[in-house]
Amino acid sequence: MVAPQNKSRLVLFPRTAEVSRKGHLVIGGCDTVALAEEYGTPLYVFDEATLRQKCAEFREEFGRRYPETAIVYAGKAFINRALALIFKEAGLGLDVVSGGELSIARSVDFPMAKVYLHGNNKSAEELGMALEAKVGHIVIDNTQELEMLAALAGQRGVRPDVLLRLTPGVDPHTHHHITTGVVDSKFGIPLAAADEAVVRAMSAANLNLIGLQFHIGSQIFEVEPYRAAIRIILDLAAEMKLKHRFALQELDVGGGFAVQYTVDTPAPSVADYADVIVSTVKEKCREHNLGLPRLVIEPGRSIVGRAGVALYRVGVVKEIPGVRCYVSVDGGMADNIRPAIYGARYEAVAASRMNDSQKRKVTIAGKFCESGDILIKDIDLPGMSAGDILAVPDCGAYCLAMASNYNASQKPAIVLTNAGKARLIRRRETYEDLLRCDLL
Repeated sequence: MVAPQNKSRLVLFPRTAEVSRKGHLVIGGCDTVALAEEYGTPLYVFDEATLRQKCAEFREEFGRRYPETAIVYAGKAFINRALALIFKEAGLGLDVVSGGELSIARSVDFPMAKVYLHGNNKSAEELGMALEAKVGHIVIDNTQELEMLAALAGQRGVRPDVLLRLTPGVDPHTHHHITTGVVDSKFGIPLAAADEAVVRAMSAANLNLIGLQFHIGSQIFEVEPYRAAIRIILDLAAEMKLKHRFALQELDVGGGFAVQYTVDTPAPSVADYADVIVSTVKEKCREHNLGLPRLVIEPGRSIVGRAGVALYRVGVVKEIPGVRCYVSVDGGMADNIRPAIYGARYEAVAASRMNDSQKRKVTIAGKFCESGDILIKDIDLPGMSAGDILAVPDCGAYCLAMASNYNASQKPAIVLTNAGKARLIRRRETYEDLLRCDLL
């Protein structure tokens, strides 16, 4: 019988998660202990079925409420070539924020018409690359970028579709490092400057202003901030229509949909977000006699987060009597910096001892030379020993995307599991990889 604490934590793992007769955690039909032996640790495991199911869930929940909805995956959560192909096959668009992310998209022939280029400080090189690739949409973040893009487009004789990113001044009540829609933000054009930005974009001969965009933050557990932001932006759109004959063709409401990281922090469902977003768009468009725009949403974490699991091997177990028991693993802040910079909380299970009902309170520490390299503080787990495999759920988003080579560590391998088969989609870095760019 699965230990109660492990059974409750299974809801955080990919939808295919189960426990084998051996008492091992299984993902996508693959024994995680066997995966750790074959591919080494740290190892990131992505479940293909969960990825595809989440893509389908977003398309279904938004599509049946608002058929003209584009689901655009936010690549910043994590993107590589294998995942880009899955999103391409699922019919999603792709939100990229750098030349690197755009290069990944181009390498798998991702439909450029479905790509949105974001970023608060796009370089001339990145904008030129986007124009060359015929990226479908460029989201302009500030008036300086507007002028630069207009000039670059003019030089090339093209007229890209653009949206203006606005900051609606809405606080989504999330961590201040991932709040992006308040007035004091590096992102977007403040509402006070929106009128001027709309006029300048509409008067730029080489830009085709088709819509407005906002993004209020990440890990947003409340639905009301979306309602408030949509109302503000559509009020503005109505005003711009009256003053400047601006026709809103697209409304991009960003992403930020929350993921449940711990058993005591359930998140709203995709349907909950869809209900509020769609009903508010329809309500405000009726109020202002606006035609219904094409709706764009940009989920990232909420698609890929639960699909990813990090596997670590336990090394040193340090008991400080009366104080704490530290269980050190072979990864940490170099592959998952979120606990260190956001205070992010995670759960974990002993992947090889899922049926073990004994438990004790331990702290999971990383191997890197920082006292702040703590993955999980004070979690109940079976007594851990060197060699045990620890599995941490909800590691599909922002772990690998923010990974580093701190302490000259090697970035981990990634496998994709599906129906009992595992496929390596990124090999582990080697020491040669670390030296490749150095010159003497």
